[in-house]
Formats: sequence, structure tokens, C-alpha cells
Amino acid sequence: MLQEVLTEDLVTTDLKARTKNEVIVQMLDMLCATGKVSDREAALQALMDNENRMSTGMEHGIAIPHAKTDAVDELLACVGITKKKIDFESLDRKPARIFIMTLSPKGRTGPHIRFLAEISQLLKDEKRRKQVLACKTNAEMLSTLFG
Repeated sequence: MLQEVLTEDLVTTDLKARTKNEVIVQMLDMLCATGKVSDREAALQALMDNENRMSTGMEHGIAIPHAKTDAVDELLACVGITKKKIDFESLDRKPARIFIMTLSPKGRTGPHIRFLAEISQLLKDEKRRKQVLACKTNAEMLSTLFG
């Protein structure tokens, strides 16, 4: 599933964000650059609404901002890492550096759940997380994620 949705332009080793909101906006811009997001404002609102309901900061320095929205017709995803740690109100109270964003159509659950399960399985491994954080180029990150 990862290989179906992630391409080199949908990963970055250099997110410039310094805050939770900046992470969400910059990652949404990556998804919008694909031309597959029909309404940026609706997608942003869905992401923020979801984040306000419950933080998507997980554990181990990972956050997974995500939303279901009519602004997309298929699952879209991107992955980014920051140089600085960012407070994402994570479950373990630790800041995050690895961010995975997904947008999926409102009516479909399967692909969304499969993608999240696959990425969390992958990043549960501390060695893999360290490898992702050590990536210097987007191509290197992609091959590390596809492992």
C-alpha cells in the first residue's frame, strides 16, 4: 500500500515547520501539489477539526495528522521529517519529528485503515525510525520506508 501512494515528491527530509499547525499546512501543501485535492480549505478544515477532537500525536516521535474529506477522491498520503522536535500533544508527551499525513474520501474506510496499519507497523521498529530520521534525501527516505 505504501508503494501505491508514496512517491518521491510526497516525502521530505526537510519540513521547515516549527509548530503543529505549520506541519499540517506544509504537509497539506505537498498533497495539494499533486493536483488531487479539489478544495484546499475544506481539506485543511477537516484536518484541523480532527486534530481539535483528538491530537494525532502518537508515540516515539511520530504524529499522523489525517482526515476524511470530500476534497479527495482517493487516499493521499505524505511523509515528512523535521530537524527540530515539535510538540504535537503526543500520547507519550514527547515531541515529534516524523509526520505522516493522510487524506481520504469520506465514504471509504478500507484504504485509510490499511495505510495507517502499514505505516504504524513499520514505524513501531526503533531501528527503522532511526533510519528514517537519518535520511538525507527524499529518494533515500522512500527506499527506507519501502525497506
